[in-house]
Amino acid sequence: MLEFIMVPLVVGICVAGVYGLFELFLRRKERLAIIEKIGDKLDASAFSGKLGLPSYLPRFSFSALKVGCLLAGVGLGLLIGFFINLLVSGGNLYFEENNWYRREVAGVVYGASVLLFGGISLIVAFVIEIKMSKKKE
Repeated sequence: MLEFIMVPLVVGICVAGVYGLFELFLRRKERLAIIEKIGDKLDASAFSGKLGLPSYLPRFSFSALKVGCLLAGVGLGLLIGFFINLLVSGGNLYFEENNWYRREVAGVVYGASVLLFGGISLIVAFVIEIKMSKKKE
């Protein structure tokens, strides 16, 4: 179906890759030349005391908490959406052909509940993160 675009696309990718490699090596040589040129004019006494690394406490990443809360919220949203769908359909989850609007409503209920509970779970993760960072200080 898209045979007419495959050849130019492959050629373009190959040319871009070769160009990127040449540019990478040329920039490296240019940077080394600039460093050598600047290095001849400066001495080490100009940087005394200015190159120290900043001291900071190790920060903990809360990404696992965020992902865990998000997945829990999505799961809870799917479960709540299922129960809402079950209540609305009267226990019959198999919709007939002429009741297409029930399928649409079911899709909206699932999507809305997943987004709502996912967002709530991220807010909960944020609050937990704030409380834990205040507790450390």
